[in-house]
Amino acid sequence: MVFRQQPKTSSRHHFGSRLVFLDGHLFITLGDRGERIEAQNTGNHLGTVVRIRPDGSIPEDNPLVGRPDARPEIWSWGHRNQQGAAVNPWTGALWTHEHGPKGGDEINLPLAGRNYGWPIITYGINYSGLPIPEAEGVAREGLEQPWHHWAVSPAISGMAFYDHERFPAWRRSLFIGALAQRALIRLSLDDASRVVAEERLLEAQGWRIRDVRCGPDGAVWVLTDEDDGRLLRLELEA
Repeated sequence: MVFRQQPKTSSRHHFGSRLVFLDGHLFITLGDRGERIEAQNTGNHLGTVVRIRPDGSIPEDNPLVGRPDARPEIWSWGHRNQQGAAVNPWTGALWTHEHGPKGGDEINLPLAGRNYGWPIITYGINYSGLPIPEAEGVAREGLEQPWHHWAVSPAISGMAFYDHERFPAWRRSLFIGALAQRALIRLSLDDASRVVAEERLLEAQGWRIRDVRCGPDGAVWVLTDEDDGRLLRLELEA
């Protein structure tokens, strides 16, 4: 066994979870499992990004190593339901994204020892239309702001950077699937990796997009989340 979430839970909500290898380490994104305030508790893994070695051992330079009130595997916390993770090829940084509640889906660049705020700060509200009970607003000192967020939740899933020479119009793009809004989102990034434009692809088909990857030939591969799910290969017209 390399890693096991603690505590074990029978919840059917907010699993996360994506795996990314970076600089000899394994990053694991974990959801809050529907226990909102536990994302602020560094004594467990709920709502965290975990950083371990591929054999399951803990790097000595993890930010919470040596703290008696914290799990030493934790890299960052305060996340809700992380369903995308990828390495930015231009900066080498880990990017993740997560579902907000009703509104507030967000992209984060999780840094060591940083708290990303859920549920204390959020750009979303409860599905009932009422505020999140623990929320104090959209910002608070000491809590990180998202790199990008959506006021209306697409229900984002899957993440892939595009850096292939084959289709120059797609270079410096970030592709993200949308489950609720049933589209493939293409975000255009500037030289500082800030989001400067958004395009929706495949909207007419009405498919829930679960995952997206960029292939070695420059095509974009998309996995739909349907009873008769499809694996799609996308290219730009010449």
